[in-house]
Amino acid sequence: MKKRGTGIAVAQYPTGLAGGGDVSQAFVKVNPDGTADLFIGSVDVGQGSRTVLGQMAAEELGIPFEKVRVHNQGSDTSPICFGTFASRVTYAAGNAVVEAAREAKSVLFEAAAPALQAKPEDLEVSGGKIFLREDPSRSIGFRDIANMANVFMKKMVMGQGLFARDHSPMDPETGACDPFCTMAWAAQLVEVEVDTDTGEVEVLRMVSAFDAGGAINPTLVEGQIEGGSVMGIGAALMEDLYPLYPAPEGQPTNLNTYVIPTAVDIPAKMESVIVECPSTAGPYGAKGIGEMTANVPAPAIVSAIHDAVGVWVDEIPVTPERLLRALEKVPS
Repeated sequence: MKKRGTGIAVAQYPTGLAGGGDVSQAFVKVNPDGTADLFIGSVDVGQGSRTVLGQMAAEELGIPFEKVRVHNQGSDTSPICFGTFASRVTYAAGNAVVEAAREAKSVLFEAAAPALQAKPEDLEVSGGKIFLREDPSRSIGFRDIANMANVFMKKMVMGQGLFARDHSPMDPETGACDPFCTMAWAAQLVEVEVDTDTGEVEVLRMVSAFDAGGAINPTLVEGQIEGGSVMGIGAALMEDLYPLYPAPEGQPTNLNTYVIPTAVDIPAKMESVIVECPSTAGPYGAKGIGEMTANVPAPAIVSAIHDAVGVWVDEIPVTPERLLRALEKVPS
């Protein structure tokens, strides 16, 4: 017999650390041809950080994204980044990139001010032009002033940025502290179909709402949500490192015995909603949601299974064997 159920789970998730350090650095160099080079130490593990950090640099410099080259070839030549962990890269490295781009921009403003008969603080940049804030018709091309500054004015158009949140020690009396840069929230609804004869569970539908703070690249955020959700399905229903726990025997040694989701396991209906509750200290309001996307599905799926068949399975993954054992304990 097949039964359907619906489950909901909510979560909150922090960004970064505050145990001291947790540093990200960035360098921005503007070239005579109006392009820019961004040097970062943050590693892109598939989440799209090179794209997002390049977008931030381009936004601050007022030039197209295509004009920014992102470099992070190795730790010998890259600035410091403490790592791609704690959902911190967009937030921490992003703050460093924005600071570096602003410093480079200030050099260009100093170079452009005499030509525009203005003070550097009265200038803005957008659309590849530097212009007077009160009179945009008075402008000079970004490429033109970049060339003049580098070649004729003997200026090195560079900026450096660093983000390291202040250490937040714990109060020895109360235990109070402020350990996180910012906090994000999430909610997920899951609909499942449970086969009570075989113990198999199929996820039919997932509706996810995740707080990204300010979504720098909504397409990448949506991909992060959906990719994390599928990873969460694996954790909830398939991936079992210790099938005979607490005994260590029986551990899977390859992908024939360690089962992970494939394309056929993706729910037919997936809806991802991006909620923007901007962080007061994040770059353009951004928060980190990377790891949180994989944390919410398991409790939602377990709740949906309970709604379908009336039993709680308190161990994941909810394999057919575990579910059938739980069903056997239900009084007939």
